Amino acid sequence: MSDQNDSLAKEKELLTSVENASTSEKIKTYTKLSGPGWLQGAITLGGGSLAGSLYLGVIGGTQLLWLQPLMMIFGVLMLSVIGYVTLSTGKSPFQAINQHINPVLGWGWLIAAMLANLVWAMPQFSLGTAALQQNLGILVDDPETNSQSGKYLCAAILFIIATVIVWMYDTKAAKVFDVILKLMVGAIVLSFFGVVVVMAGQLEWGAIARGFIPDFSLLLQPADKFNEFIAASSAPDYWKSTILKIQRSKMVTAAATAVGINMTFLLPYSMLRKGWGKEHRGLASFDLGMGLFIPFFLATTFVVIASATQFHGKYDEGLLDHSKPAPTEKTLKAYEKNLADIQGHLGALESPNHQDRQLAAMLVERDANQFALSLKKLEGLGSEKTGAAEKTTDKKTTSQIIFGIGVLGMAISTIIILMLINGFCLTEAMGAKMGGVVHRTGALLPGITGALGFLFLWGNSDAKFLLTQPTSIFGMVLLPIAYFTFFCMINSKELMGDALPKGGKRVALNLAMGLALVAASIGAAWSIWSKAQWIGVGVVAGFILLVWFGHGYRKLNQKLDRIEDKLGGK
Repeated sequence: MSDQNDSLAKEKELLTSVENASTSEKIKTYTKLSGPGWLQGAITLGGGSLAGSLYLGVIGGTQLLWLQPLMMIFGVLMLSVIGYVTLSTGKSPFQAINQHINPVLGWGWLIAAMLANLVWAMPQFSLGTAALQQNLGILVDDPETNSQSGKYLCAAILFIIATVIVWMYDTKAAKVFDVILKLMVGAIVLSFFGVVVVMAGQLEWGAIARGFIPDFSLLLQPADKFNEFIAASSAPDYWKSTILKIQRSKMVTAAATAVGINMTFLLPYSMLRKGWGKEHRGLASFDLGMGLFIPFFLATTFVVIASATQFHGKYDEGLLDHSKPAPTEKTLKAYEKNLADIQGHLGALESPNHQDRQLAAMLVERDANQFALSLKKLEGLGSEKTGAAEKTTDKKTTSQIIFGIGVLGMAISTIIILMLINGFCLTEAMGAKMGGVVHRTGALLPGITGALGFLFLWGNSDAKFLLTQPTSIFGMVLLPIAYFTFFCMINSKELMGDALPKGGKRVALNLAMGLALVAASIGAAWSIWSKAQWIGVGVVAGFILLVWFGHGYRKLNQKLDRIEDKLGGK
């Protein structure tokens, strides 16, 4: 403990010494001391981000490159707020919310974060197993014997690796933990960069540059590439409505995976655990930019670009032309469903035309494995045809392997951080000390629910990769809880004291936070209505009612405390 205190004291002295130094000197020092921001990067670069990026590329092409960075900017802002509050007060955020804001918001934040940890772990095990078996060709199950031993081994390996690394967090190997996480984040970014390099000759750089300009009209109209096909189809209104519904859903999914409610719980406690204080406030903001925003921006941008290049406005030619290589069984079924839907709309007297069939083929869902197969074609290695389905050769291309490494890194790093967060959550809920038995027990729970949930609850899904989508919506619904709470905290004189932002800085900060809160609330409202309608509205109304009672309860306790103080004074 003495060594840790000495190290922290030297760290604070170093930060104080560069307060008035040049920007380059600050960056050099901050880079050396960074940490919690990389934990945020490790969790946000998970299955949800990968799925969201792939889907955005498929449905919106490069026109939606702006969406995820914009939502991450809002997320970094709100994370910076809770980081500023925590470092300024030195208090546990959970206890501070209960004492100074509202106990219902405090407990709602903690419970929502725990639920997110337990739910999100399941698709990460699914994603990691898919990466090992489909992208890297490791521990593949034998379909002829119907054996699933490979899947069980993959889940066990993922659990063991994550547990060993999480156990390093509160030991003398903590620095090793930090290095491992940074390497994982770096490997993810480099893997997807490698994929883009492979297809560099196909890229439209002008369209990519324009894609970073926010275009909110995409909430009201389909991406440009579909317009020609829609106009020539048998039912333009049907296709416009169908594509727009899918497009909105994918936009909300991608926005939801930028920052999750459990991420908001991780940051302040990882800072407190490292002993950070007021001296670290400048470092904290830099850390979020370096460890969270930049890796997220690069990785998601590379995936959207690659997905858009391979899939947007395109389709498997074997669906419409039987002389071409046959599609996979999954692709064929999805196409037939889309075709049946348009036939049902047209009625028995009219048949879908060529453009209808093209659109039905374009809107087939693609997952990580189909993306990897498309990369195979880039390197000139074909596939073998077996009847009505496509059977890939056992040989994996360089692109597939690189992509698989990135996907696997996403899954493992996210499992690790979900376990870490849950340890913090259970420790706070039980009022226990960080790093003890309760903390480690809490950390194990997402690993257990993730592995078992994948194997027995979601493991038999036809599209394992798509498991991330409902979980993303779940996270979006819960996110405004955290944002509203942080808004209240940063404006609480009782909590912040002299650290309360003042003047123009406070006005600008509140406007920015208000915008982030509105954006998160709109996404949550859309998710609630589209998935649960009036039942969802009722649940939200019930929670708001509980918050109102919680506010009254806290005010009553404050009055009783003041009365008790007066009586005690007499």
